[in-house]
Amino acid sequence: MHRNVKAVVDAGAKQGLTVEAKTFPEGTKTAADAAAAIGVELGPIVKSLVFLVDDRPVMALMSGDNFLDEAKLLAATGGTKVGRADADAVRAATGFPIGGVPPFGHRTPVPVLVDEDLLRFSEVWAAAGTWTDVFPVAPKELVRVASGSLADLAKR
Repeated sequence: MHRNVKAVVDAGAKQGLTVEAKTFPEGTKTAADAAAAIGVELGPIVKSLVFLVDDRPVMALMSGDNFLDEAKLLAATGGTKVGRADADAVRAATGFPIGGVPPFGHRTPVPVLVDEDLLRFSEVWAAAGTWTDVFPVAPKELVRVASGSLADLAKR
């Protein structure tokens, strides 16, 4: 087991969640890649997006078939400016590479907002720390284990 996957499994266990990571050698770096590898629609793929809100990292967990509305993210956080974090900022905040960032188990505490649209699914798939590993989880458990706050974040 890759050390990043072990970190996610251990972080889940500390919160009472058994993370059963699945490896897909063809890759799960993008939501489309993950959906194709797993054999599901795009919607139940969790996109773990890191933005800088007032220069501090914030994670938004989005359904694979939605796009984040930055104005809604600002409103949900009470911030005044927002921008996408680059790969170095993402790794510094979370400890994981873009394309494999899990929703929890980060290197530093990162506030997590969960788009409420993820709750329409009974099961979603999130990154498990690498570009090839993902795990299934019930959305409400995802919110709980990630210490997430539900918000309307999707562009309409």
